[in-house]
Amino acid sequence: MIFSTLKSIYQCKCPRCHQGDMFLRGKLLSPTKFSVMNKTCSHCKQSFEPEPGYYFGAMFVSYAINTALFIAAWLALTILKPDYSLSLLLSLLGVAAIVFLPFIYRISRSIWISIFIQYQGDEFPSSS
Repeated sequence: MIFSTLKSIYQCKCPRCHQGDMFLRGKLLSPTKFSVMNKTCSHCKQSFEPEPGYYFGAMFVSYAINTALFIAAWLALTILKPDYSLSLLLSLLGVAAIVFLPFIYRISRSIWISIFIQYQGDEFPSSS
């Protein structure tokens, strides 16, 4: 079950049934549409916004992912080019943050909702 949950997080699927999409498909690289979420799951009708402000906690998940990304970039730069300049490091981190923004945004929201809504397979009540 843990692999199924990790797969649903990575694929941004509904945490309750692991079938419906949380975000509009094919819009990951669109600068204006990557953050558009479906209101409910198309399969089990689970609401993806249980309450107003629900995803404020996802900012902390995003912060942790970005910190890990920055540490990995710093280590890679230190190993590949030990005599790097601070401006090169900051430029690399800025570009990495912008390039990975759509992916990190979606993954952090998927992780956050998966913490609170457990997988129920096909055995879920009709109301959310």
